Amino acid sequence: MSPIDRRQFVAGALAAGVMAGTRSRARAVGAGETATLALMGANNRGAQLADAFAKRPDVRIAYVCDVDDAAIAKGIKAVTDRGGAAPQGIKDFRRALDDPAIDGLICAAPNHWHATATVLACAAGKHVYVEKPCSQTPEEGELMIAAGRKASKAIQVGMQRRSGELYAAVKQLVADGAIGEALYAKSWYYRARPSIGRGREIAVPAGLDYDLWQGPAPERPYRDNVIHYNWHFFWHWGNGELGNNGVHTLDICRWVLGVDYPQRVTVAASKLRYDDDQQTPDTTLATFDCGDKMIAWESTSWSDPYQTGQGVGMEFRGSEGTIIVTDAGYTVYDLERKPVKTGAGSRGDDEHIANFLDGMRTGANLNADVVDGHKSALFCHLGNIAVRVGRSIDVDPVTGRITGDEEAIRYWAREEYRAGWNPREPG
Repeated sequence: MSPIDRRQFVAGALAAGVMAGTRSRARAVGAGETATLALMGANNRGAQLADAFAKRPDVRIAYVCDVDDAAIAKGIKAVTDRGGAAPQGIKDFRRALDDPAIDGLICAAPNHWHATATVLACAAGKHVYVEKPCSQTPEEGELMIAAGRKASKAIQVGMQRRSGELYAAVKQLVADGAIGEALYAKSWYYRARPSIGRGREIAVPAGLDYDLWQGPAPERPYRDNVIHYNWHFFWHWGNGELGNNGVHTLDICRWVLGVDYPQRVTVAASKLRYDDDQQTPDTTLATFDCGDKMIAWESTSWSDPYQTGQGVGMEFRGSEGTIIVTDAGYTVYDLERKPVKTGAGSRGDDEHIANFLDGMRTGANLNADVVDGHKSALFCHLGNIAVRVGRSIDVDPVTGRITGDEEAIRYWAREEYRAGWNPREPG
């Protein structure tokens, strides 16, 4: 086996031993008991999750962990605004993992943190709710799966539509033959984002621990147009719009069609709109050949939706009709393009959290566990790899691994991690 081929396959061996010798330091959470949690990352999505968890009477958020003092204050406010006791605000989430009273970690930190934080949390005996995409590289997803299995901990990925009654109804309609044989799924993301501009190297702002923010990623100078959101659009920390928003709808497409992995991935993608620092595409059409099914994802992140009225949505086409669904509801059309059924329901945000807590307490099946989170993230990783090598890539539909392309396989794993943060070597 060549060194390049080994890059994909070494993760399995690493994963098998990555948690060896660890022991759980957290108590078991009994049914009906209050779950005591720590939040990691309190900006944007993290503040939303702080609110969503804190409004539950069976949850106590004991720590808000963030590298930025302002974000810590935001997270604490989200909890206290719901009537909860003020959590302790800390910068280094490892202090929370050292607390045996903590049952689980909510990880809403940037993508480059997801694997390392999850592996460390499992090693400390904590359950994990980790935001999407579950990993920044394919290898990291495999390491996260192994960590959860070794520690026997629940890992729920923040693909909340998996728990929504709306999307469960669509899945059931397709399974019941409402559109005949379902053959094709298309999803989209349209949004008029502004330019991220040209960044400057400046002094790190007061209150921000930039060294800790970088964490597992090799060091880069601080620039003023990266934190707290634009890191998504740099390969070093993020996964572009495909990993940021595409993962949500690709997950549902994959789930409804019953697909695990594609067999060929082809992507046409460019950066068209702005002359700025963004490295990832702003315009994308990705197609995933899944044998007897096909899945596509289209995105313009510089232009709002027009025809659909919704920036996020999906359509499922079958031999006898089509279903179009957005978070606002679904419509089933017959072959004459006449609407024959409509429906609406919850997107699944609150239900997803409830499902995670059930998984912690009783071992209930998770609606978006780390295995499914990895499979859906892998669609995005494979799409991004196709963009970076500039050609279609072939995939083993049984394992999800890239075949016959040494250059593409180089992107399977991060070349280097900073000392002390390598998810292959936790602790």
